[in-house]
Amino acid sequence: MTKEITLYNSLTREKQLFKPIHAGYVGMYVCGPTVYNDVHLGNCRSFVSFDIIFRTFQYLGYKVRYVRNITDVGHLLDDGEDRIAKGARLEQLEPMEIVQKYTNGFHDIMRIFNALPPSIEPRATQHIIEQIEMVKAILANGLAYEKNGSVYFDVPKFAQETGQYGHLSGRVIDDLLQETRDLKRQDEKNHPADFAIWMKADPEHIMRWPSPWGEGFPGWHLECSAMSTKYLGKTFDIHGGGSDLKFPHHENEIAQNFGSCGCAPANYWLHGNMLLLNGRKMSKSEGNTISPEQLFTGDSPLISKGYTPMVVRFFMLMAHYRSTLDITDEAMLAAEKDTNE
Repeated sequence: MTKEITLYNSLTREKQLFKPIHAGYVGMYVCGPTVYNDVHLGNCRSFVSFDIIFRTFQYLGYKVRYVRNITDVGHLLDDGEDRIAKGARLEQLEPMEIVQKYTNGFHDIMRIFNALPPSIEPRATQHIIEQIEMVKAILANGLAYEKNGSVYFDVPKFAQETGQYGHLSGRVIDDLLQETRDLKRQDEKNHPADFAIWMKADPEHIMRWPSPWGEGFPGWHLECSAMSTKYLGKTFDIHGGGSDLKFPHHENEIAQNFGSCGCAPANYWLHGNMLLLNGRKMSKSEGNTISPEQLFTGDSPLISKGYTPMVVRFFMLMAHYRSTLDITDEAMLAAEKDTNE
């Protein structure tokens, strides 16, 4: 017999009694890593947090289908280059070699942190057909337009017709005009807030697939909408990820699902907060960063010694997943002391 649980829903911004769509069953989708380099500690904290949420629902007697994707195409940098393609270029490897290398590394670090594997772990490149079909549906519903082989989601039209855009992140269209970055092909859009759901591939772009609009590749936001719908249905219980994904990624997922299915993808949205290091945001450019391996070995001037993976996992669970968590020697030593008692 399942027990009741209360969740803080990022969409409603309040605590709510969890009511599953299907009695005794939880459908949970969590945005996984973009596998173009080594997973960092902030990612690890997020996935450890959702591992605990996964285990908690199981402990309470629920049957859980936990879907966590692998992003292996479509996640673009500010200059329009695909992160996977850039990793392949820098390391002089094929894109799928980069994907396999860092997917293996991600799985290794999750095992080190004793995180259970998800029920299903789909890859974006394995679901191109589903993503193309979703683009077709959004176009058919009049909420997207094609320009020169790319397809863009019409954000102002969606916002006007549904009043749904911005509910999760608290953003409004007027704010987006001030925040829009100078992205590649920005001049093709009808409005700066519009986003690509299918991108035309340049001649040098390696990762490309045929589509009704020409050869190209899916937008980053599209993959999660397509894969969550395939494995959990048009509306499921929980969608999770880091707080940095609220906008634009999750906001655009909601828009895409409404655009194709006419409904929101999830009833509850859960977002984990960031990991700090000595009171500051981790930043490679400022030298304030540490890898999981450095935290284990102590091979960093930012800490005095190494800590075992279980001490690090226990430390990550010492604060609520929605709170910021600061890695300091004092905090790590306290976690180590507690795990040894």
